[in-house]
Amino acid sequence: MPPKLNVHNFPRPPLLEKTSRHLRIKWNGHLIADTKDAYWVLETTHPPTYYLPPDSILLPLTRSSHSSYCEWKGAATYWNIANPSDSSVVRNRIWSYPKPTDKYESIKDYLSFYAGPWDCYVDGEKVQPQPGDFYGGWVTSDIEGPIKGGPGTLGW
Repeated sequence: MPPKLNVHNFPRPPLLEKTSRHLRIKWNGHLIADTKDAYWVLETTHPPTYYLPPDSILLPLTRSSHSSYCEWKGAATYWNIANPSDSSVVRNRIWSYPKPTDKYESIKDYLSFYAGPWDCYVDGEKVQPQPGDFYGGWVTSDIEGPIKGGPGTLGW
């Protein structure tokens, strides 16, 4: 069993590291991403956010007009993806940084997925989404401590 990771021990500004954890994303029985060559970002009060290399994504993505800005990583681009089961489109649940700040250059064009509507797995464990619908962290059994995103945590 991996050691517990307390989100209150994660740094601010966030730490960017390579991770060898096996990340898989499945949607209605279809594998849509699979890698052991990702990065994670660890930020105070947040579970890890994973960034997957573009070549690990097994379905085509279309660029969205939606964007956001992170004070640490820069401007984010969002992506849409068609459900392989029924061709419905999920919008703005995947993002990337095409021109990240210098400290985060390693994740240029890598893709991060919210933990839903698909199922995300870390080393075979199905993750839970970070509380709320703004942040994209993946919660696994090795994560502990109060997590930002739920009611009453806005000012953390």
